[in-house]
Amino acid sequence: MTAPSPAAPRSFRTLSRAQRKGFYAAWLGYLLDGFDFVLITLVLTDIAGDFHLSLGKAATLVSAAFVSRWLGGLVLGAIADRYGRKPAMILAIVAFAVGSGLCGFSWNYWSLFVFRAIVGLGMAGEYGSSATYVMESWPRHMRNRATGFLLSAYPIGTVLAAQAYRLVVPAGGWRWLFYVGIVPVALTLYLRRALPEAAEWEREVAGRDRHTTTSVLFAPGRRVLNIVLAAVLSALLVVLFAKLSGSAAPYLSVLVIAGFVLFAVQLSGRQWPVTVAIMVTVFCAFLYSWPIQSLLPTYLKTVLGYHAGQVSDALTWAGLGYAAGSCLAGLLGDRLGTRRAYVLGLLISLIFVFPVFALPSGNVVLLWVLLFAMQATSQGISGLLPKYIGDHFPTRLRAAGLGFSYNVGALGGAVAPLAGTAIANRLGLGTALSVLAGALTVVVALIIGFDVPARIGRALGDRESPVPERIDE
Repeated sequence: MTAPSPAAPRSFRTLSRAQRKGFYAAWLGYLLDGFDFVLITLVLTDIAGDFHLSLGKAATLVSAAFVSRWLGGLVLGAIADRYGRKPAMILAIVAFAVGSGLCGFSWNYWSLFVFRAIVGLGMAGEYGSSATYVMESWPRHMRNRATGFLLSAYPIGTVLAAQAYRLVVPAGGWRWLFYVGIVPVALTLYLRRALPEAAEWEREVAGRDRHTTTSVLFAPGRRVLNIVLAAVLSALLVVLFAKLSGSAAPYLSVLVIAGFVLFAVQLSGRQWPVTVAIMVTVFCAFLYSWPIQSLLPTYLKTVLGYHAGQVSDALTWAGLGYAAGSCLAGLLGDRLGTRRAYVLGLLISLIFVFPVFALPSGNVVLLWVLLFAMQATSQGISGLLPKYIGDHFPTRLRAAGLGFSYNVGALGGAVAPLAGTAIANRLGLGTALSVLAGALTVVVALIIGFDVPARIGRALGDRESPVPERIDE
């Protein structure tokens, strides 16, 4: 790892005014992203009652946003690679805020499914464009801190959502919780209007006649094929995650995977197995984290019998743990290296997973402590994911490469609540959540610990590979 020069910034306070301003705008946008995205998990039981849905069917509404995320990551990432990180961040904010507001006007299952898919488009674009913006605006030796500090905004958004749930839903019903999602649009556009563009993108891509994601995906002979492929993939995912596929689900899943691989081949060339390995890593990461994020409120209400205020308090402490863990992950990542810090956090999290779901009702304070610790180590450590993934792509392809690979992997978040409820039917919800979280945490720790994506890249032996020789550089 190259040591920074004596004049290089070494802490957040020593960054330039423009770097700090850009970070604050990106951080606020990601906070609002977390606020809007998590709302559905807080009111699943209310929606199920109003629309006469089973809990399993209602859980597919959580999955709806994940169905569209891969497309949002690819399209808004392509815009960020071609036109800059700043316009893509603005489009992402508008998409998920408007989508969240529309959820409040939904009249049945399918209308809410579509509006949640719009939220997913925006969230995916926000993750890819904001993460690349902050990374490419900060010094290279501080980029773990850049992504760790940025991703701390998401759980703060979930904490605010939990507080809004406590204040709004008992008085006005679940729809008013979504109406609030419209508010952030004007504020965020105002804050982002004068942002400078990311320095690295301007230096290496802006104004240059270089291949970017848009030129790759929309080259003559590919344009129509890719549009059709995107439409087919989107339709297949809706059929799968709305539970309409029946016995054809395994075959449709194979077609979806093949479609994603075709896009990976176009984005990464010979290095497409590296992109696929990243997708698998993120998929497993969502399978350990999202059963808890999506079904924890339901578990607290239905299994432990907590009322709305107690659920809100528990989610608040879980969110604060997530935020604190993200910041700590960034600091450790710059000191120990991205992979070492990531694996360390995952292994420590195993200490807390099983006690959380073995705790009987009534131990409220101990539940807060355990949730804080578990989320700080398991979820918080994911603040390093954008840095880990982004290192595998050159600047001209980074936003789309990061957005696409991360959000295809994020389909694990669509599978997670379905897997959680399916296992819960046999073992109980608490056991299902602890088993999924524990087992998949070990899988992700092994993949990252043994550096599987980078090993694949080195085995391919491509000198033009975007995979760096040192991932922790």
